[in-house]
Amino acid sequence: HIIKLNIGNPAVFGFHTPERIVNVLKDHLSIADAYSDSAGILEAREAILKYDTAKGIKGLTVDDIYLGNGCSELIVNTMQALLNPGDEILIPAPDYPLWTASVALANGKPVHYICDESSDWMPDIDDIKKKITPRTRGLVIINPNNPTGAIYPLEILQEIAAIAEKNELILFSDEIYDRLAMDGIEHISTAAVAENVFCITYNGLSKSHRACGYRCGWMALSGPRENAEGFIAGLNVLASMRLCSNVPAQTIVKAALDDKLPDPDCIPGGRLYEQRNYIYEAINTIPGMSAVKPKASFYIFPKIDAKRFNITDDEKFAIDLLRDKKILIVNGTGFNWPAPDHFRIVYLADIDTLKAVIDRFGDFLSYYHQ
Repeated sequence: HIIKLNIGNPAVFGFHTPERIVNVLKDHLSIADAYSDSAGILEAREAILKYDTAKGIKGLTVDDIYLGNGCSELIVNTMQALLNPGDEILIPAPDYPLWTASVALANGKPVHYICDESSDWMPDIDDIKKKITPRTRGLVIINPNNPTGAIYPLEILQEIAAIAEKNELILFSDEIYDRLAMDGIEHISTAAVAENVFCITYNGLSKSHRACGYRCGWMALSGPRENAEGFIAGLNVLASMRLCSNVPAQTIVKAALDDKLPDPDCIPGGRLYEQRNYIYEAINTIPGMSAVKPKASFYIFPKIDAKRFNITDDEKFAIDLLRDKKILIVNGTGFNWPAPDHFRIVYLADIDTLKAVIDRFGDFLSYYHQ
């Protein structure tokens, strides 16, 4: 029996789409059997417009919003519409690797800027500036971050917006975990800060409403468009080529976004909150391991003392752990982290399972040497 802590798939761990939302889907099935507009049904786009406007994003209309089969499809389409061979996109390290893959698939060049573990995984502003070249077309922000769980404060977002404005870069802001913030921290949307920058904001229901299988994501275009007409035309072509996204899933967007209550799993006593606290504290008791406390999502990105265990290949470390202890994690270089000294744990499993994981980790590291 393998304990799979490698994929953020809530339903596998007993987190399910709220019954209220499932019932909305059922009620709409009889009218969801035809293609919708390629950008999405009007009711869903209006609900997203209302949600994003409430978060401080200005100047949006329903025509600026595109529904997709999850954010993944939209990210791929964005890069396909934008990039010519050799164009560069700045992506955080560590990153959600779909971003790097999407840039490469479009014949672009992914360029990774460092997020600083010693500063709660904040983007290294100086490193971003150093890596801008005449071929740089855009800058990706993953906030809240996967795999670190960091949330970026206003000051960081303002600095990033200023860099993008000065260098005429598009900002791509992946905010799929915005409703999974903990500790009373308010998530700030990048586009609300970067009013003078063309910005694409990505979001969806996969994580916030535990609806990964529904494949319901969207993107919203904001900011000045003077130099983006051809790019937007490309997005419209790509949206039309796949006719439309999953219509039944689109019918739940309004009901999902109308719910303004805090996520009960992310407050004290809630499963995600308590599991986050447990895994963070437990990791930091294991000799040779440490971790920064996540502020959102359901991931933690621990550091392992690579010198102590002579780890030069973190993929081998992950495979050895799987074979010896039947625990499946993802090695840090899989998230384009440059050194073999980190890995990601998904802490969706219940605390009893996480306790077993910690016990096995402690035993494994008591003898492991690569």
